[in-house]
Amino acid sequence: MGNHKKKKGPFQFMQFSVIGVANAAIDIGVLNLLLLFFHTEDQGLLLFYNTIAYTLAVANSYFWNASFTFRRSAEGSNWQRLTFIGQGIVSLGVNNFVFFIGNLLLAFIGIPNWLRYNIAKGLAMFLSFLASFFMIKYLVFRDFGAKKVKE
Repeated sequence: MGNHKKKKGPFQFMQFSVIGVANAAIDIGVLNLLLLFFHTEDQGLLLFYNTIAYTLAVANSYFWNASFTFRRSAEGSNWQRLTFIGQGIVSLGVNNFVFFIGNLLLAFIGIPNWLRYNIAKGLAMFLSFLASFFMIKYLVFRDFGAKKVKE
C-alpha cells in the first residue's frame, strides 16, 4: 500500500498534465479565435477574452480530472463543486494577473501584439496550471485514503 501511495502522486501529475495539454489547446485556441475575430488592444477586453478562454478550459478540466485523474476521491458533491469553483477563481486570478503583467512588460520591450499575447498567455497558463494542480489535489479532490475507498 505504501508503494502505491508513492506512485500515485507522479501518475496523477502525469494524467493532470495530459489533460492540461487539452486545456491549453482550448485556452489558447479560444483566446486566439477571439483575437482573430474581435481584435483589440484594450487591456480590459483582453482580460475578458482571457477569462472566457480560461473558463472553458477549466470546465473541461473539471470533467476529465473528476472522471480520471482524481476519480478515487471525486464524489461529485456540492462541496467538491464549490471548492473546484473556488480554486478555479483563484487560478483565474493568477492567470489574469500573469497575462496582464506579461502583456505590459512585453509591450514595454516592443514585442509585436500577437506574439506578446501568446507569450503572456503561455506564462499565465503554466503558473495557473501549477497552482491549480496543488489546489485540486489537496483541496478539491483530497484523498482521505483507505478509510474512504479500499482498493
